[in-house]
Amino acid sequence: MSKQRKDRDRFLKTPQYAGGLKAMRQFVAENLKYPKAALDGKIEGTVAVKYDINYKGKVTDAKVTSGIGHGCDEEAIRIVKLFQFSAPRNHKKMRVLFHRSIKIHFRLPKQKPVAKPKVPAPPTTVQYTYTKASPKKQVKTEKKKSGTYSYTIQI
Repeated sequence: MSKQRKDRDRFLKTPQYAGGLKAMRQFVAENLKYPKAALDGKIEGTVAVKYDINYKGKVTDAKVTSGIGHGCDEEAIRIVKLFQFSAPRNHKKMRVLFHRSIKIHFRLPKQKPVAKPKVPAPPTTVQYTYTKASPKKQVKTEKKKSGTYSYTIQI
């Protein structure tokens, strides 16, 4: 059997993002604003950022370790500086600076298919021709109708 570490046995307690990694990803997705220069240049990629968390749980410093430019690096730093972590209480009120890194992905938004403008249908031409048959012929061919009809529809 292996020994399990307990939280109270750790010497240093690390800051945690409220809601965990899933909530952090959602925060990035909601607050990320794709830079106009990157949109115009159709730039996609991943920006790696190293950042420091102070003893109060705030991000104090952020640096890009690998970037893609076109304003994406600055946007990644802006997002990281908005992070707020839970302030850990360490042994004997030590003030510890924590170092972390994150990768922020920039993907071009999917374009919606452009709806074709509705073109009105060409007008239809309907021609009616009414021919009245003589009463003798009408009786012999059809008993219920009083005349014959012919029509042409052009579309």
